Amino acid sequence: MTTPVDATSTPAWDKLAQLQPTIVDGPHVLRRWFDADPGRAQRYTFEAADLHVDLSKNLLTDEVRDALLELADQVRIPARRDAMYSGEHINVTEDRAVLHTALRRPAGDSLTVDGQDAVADVHEVLERIYDFARQVRSGEWKGATGKPIRTIVNIGIGGSDLGPVMAYEALRPYVQDGLECRFISNIDPTDAAVKTADLDPETTLVIVASKTFTTLETLTNARCVRTWLLDGLVAAGAVEDTEEARNAAVAKHFVAVSTALDRVAAFGIDPANAFGFWSWVGGRYSVDSAVGTALAVAIGPEGFADFLSGFHAIDEHFATAAPEQNVPLLMGLLNIWYVNFWNAHSHAVLPYSQYMHRFPAYLQQLTMESNGKSVRWDGTPVTCQTGEIFWGEPGTNGQHAFYQLIHQGTRVIPADFIAVANPTHPTKDGGTDVHELFLSNFFAQTAALAFGKTAAEVEAEGTPANIVPARVFSGDRPTTSILADELSPKILGELIALYEHITFVEGTVWGIDSFDQWGVELGKKLALEIAPAVSGDDAALASQDSSTQGLVSWYRARRS
Repeated sequence: MTTPVDATSTPAWDKLAQLQPTIVDGPHVLRRWFDADPGRAQRYTFEAADLHVDLSKNLLTDEVRDALLELADQVRIPARRDAMYSGEHINVTEDRAVLHTALRRPAGDSLTVDGQDAVADVHEVLERIYDFARQVRSGEWKGATGKPIRTIVNIGIGGSDLGPVMAYEALRPYVQDGLECRFISNIDPTDAAVKTADLDPETTLVIVASKTFTTLETLTNARCVRTWLLDGLVAAGAVEDTEEARNAAVAKHFVAVSTALDRVAAFGIDPANAFGFWSWVGGRYSVDSAVGTALAVAIGPEGFADFLSGFHAIDEHFATAAPEQNVPLLMGLLNIWYVNFWNAHSHAVLPYSQYMHRFPAYLQQLTMESNGKSVRWDGTPVTCQTGEIFWGEPGTNGQHAFYQLIHQGTRVIPADFIAVANPTHPTKDGGTDVHELFLSNFFAQTAALAFGKTAAEVEAEGTPANIVPARVFSGDRPTTSILADELSPKILGELIALYEHITFVEGTVWGIDSFDQWGVELGKKLALEIAPAVSGDDAALASQDSSTQGLVSWYRARRS
């Protein structure tokens, strides 16, 4: 599959371009569609594993759906999906397989990739992670002074941070009492300083997550935290101030997620306590690999296995569901519909669950690092707009911030609403069930965005004539509603996998490699080149452009 199909040259693309101007023939089209078709909601509502997904409030007709599914066939989404699942090297710029789906296949499955049984390798590492998790959770794993671990500090960046911290926050009710995880990612010294300020080095264990063990931010933070931990142990008299004692303490308080065992050992970590993953796992697709070790400790092996089962359930749905009922396929195609035919620039993800407050940030990396590309996987320029800006906030916080723009702004902003039926903390305010009040907002917002409010309805409320236009809502703002019973590890896995496959669908239509990230590398390289200039090297400063010279000079003059 070395040559992508140019989606813009397909008959389906032409059909969609012809359909788009006919969809909204005047105001409040979604009202009219629902009034004329009592079965609309049922026809466009689907079950994907444990997720209940309502697409009926989208700018979608049967004719549009059929054209989108034709587009999927014409750009060969099924064939590319099958190639991904089977381990073909669909990441062509790095000549790698793309096998995050293998991370959650059950033990006993077999998939040979590049001469290795990928599933067997995955479960071998999983069992090591689970054994480690059991030791920490039981108190068997002890620090240098014999005290059990109470805090896990995960040091990573990008996929080695965003996935674990999002999942940890989402699954806090499943975290073992007496254990806490903290996450350090930003190279800003404030991040490490604040996260370690109130910790006891004797009961802290650090996970350093870097596949190559060369990531600038991660290794800088790891060295800083190592110094903090060892100096703290020495100052407390818990460890002698000798190289031998310090090295022994590092081995008790640090583990690694990496395959670079030589660099792990050079840092002072016992290579036996390094958990690896593979070149076919992209960082933003890695939370269900060893990158999730902190989460596995926090929620336990059984909880992590449940998490993986959720991913696998959606993998199976994406692989086997009929196209017209295939939720990741349909949602990905709807995003194409809005980006390429409605000129939508962004996409809001609005979880009505405070525990999911980091989910939109997680999706920012997943979607924008994957599909923020302007060349196709064969090196030719893209032929249409690609990528979306993903953003959002949880629940009613967003309602009091940016919903105004979604309701009455000039741009089409598709929005995904996510909620669960059963809250972790059921609460009553007098006789009012607070979760029911909360979800009343969820249901009301999707209805208001879809159906709006007419001038006649506003006038009937006695609104002064000069104010009526400001209080009219056009409606026809597309939303997707995703509901589940509860926010469990399995449900979270399902939600993550859903968006992974949505991202894949979009990338395939656009003909881009969703699994490389060369744009990330340039900034890293330049930072290393500029660092000497920032530190006082005048020759290095002179080699920079005039703007960078001016900025660095201003900084150096004011750095106390």
